[in-house]
Amino acid sequence: MRVLTVIGNRPQFIKAAAVSSRLRRLGEEITVHTGQHYDRELSQVFFDELELPPPDHMLGVGGGTNTAQTARMLAALEPLLAETRPDAVLVYGDTNSTLAGALAAVQAGVPVAHVEAGMRSFDRAMPEEVNRVVTDHLSTLLLVPSQTAAENLARESVAGRVELVGDVMVDVAQLLQPGARARVETLAPYGVEPGGYLLATAHRAGNVDDPVRLAQLVELLLALPAPTVFPLHPRTRSRLETSGLLAALEGAAHLRLAPPLGYLDFTALLCNAQAVVTDSGGVQKEAYLAAVPCVTMRPSTEWVETVDAGWNVLVDLDADAALAALERTPPAERPQLYGDGQAGQRVVDALATLA
Repeated sequence: MRVLTVIGNRPQFIKAAAVSSRLRRLGEEITVHTGQHYDRELSQVFFDELELPPPDHMLGVGGGTNTAQTARMLAALEPLLAETRPDAVLVYGDTNSTLAGALAAVQAGVPVAHVEAGMRSFDRAMPEEVNRVVTDHLSTLLLVPSQTAAENLARESVAGRVELVGDVMVDVAQLLQPGARARVETLAPYGVEPGGYLLATAHRAGNVDDPVRLAQLVELLLALPAPTVFPLHPRTRSRLETSGLLAALEGAAHLRLAPPLGYLDFTALLCNAQAVVTDSGGVQKEAYLAAVPCVTMRPSTEWVETVDAGWNVLVDLDADAALAALERTPPAERPQLYGDGQAGQRVVDALATLA
């Protein structure tokens, strides 16, 4: 069996780490890196740390608007599909790379398998929500991480086959979080101690591209009550510099600005944090798996189970709501929401049925 895997950003590299080695024991995998994340800090470091095989094809089409980026990906994927003639195309998550891979495959008559299918925030203003909805309705095989995701797809009457496999991120977390938690030396450059700081991330277009919301984001970060490590996504740094707001964050005594971090360093900071403040879908889930309370700077989330379980609070960009959420005591229980750590093998087993 020959599978063409399309990936392009940090979360997809991590997810692929749970599948790729198993898939290559089954048959041939051809990996395509679209270049959606092209900075070394958001790309190559993850291949190195997670021991992913280097991409077979680098498209180098990062940057630009969502529309322009997706169009360049489609144009690059079309001849590649004709050349490689895969039995299936595998895509992950909700990025432009995901949508482009699915569209190009369907137009070439190749079945699409979508890992992390069925996730819904029900906010169509988010490009990621549009990407995941369209990809699901193009897919032949929909590999869902939770029962909630399966129920979302049943309501939408998708045409493809739905299989509950669990979340491949659980596989990676179970393997690497224990070691990362022990890497307390990672905390030293920021002058923080385990359990004595917050970890913040922000990169969503809805938060950083709108000048009004970006200013609200800065106000929230400045109001945080504890030492806070804030790795700056290149997109976020650029918007802060353009708006003249970066200096305010640099001058705040409680904020420790950091460059983008590799998976192991970031996970070490995550596992040892008092709480996480983020607008990232993936980080919400990683925090849950690490038993770290999460405050989400969005009005909605696709990972609704983490909210229902009481470990995640949606505050949008309301600083007062964020401070109140940080004072909450996490629940005593933390249910196993996303599987048992064997999702990668279930993905491969399901892919084998497409051969």
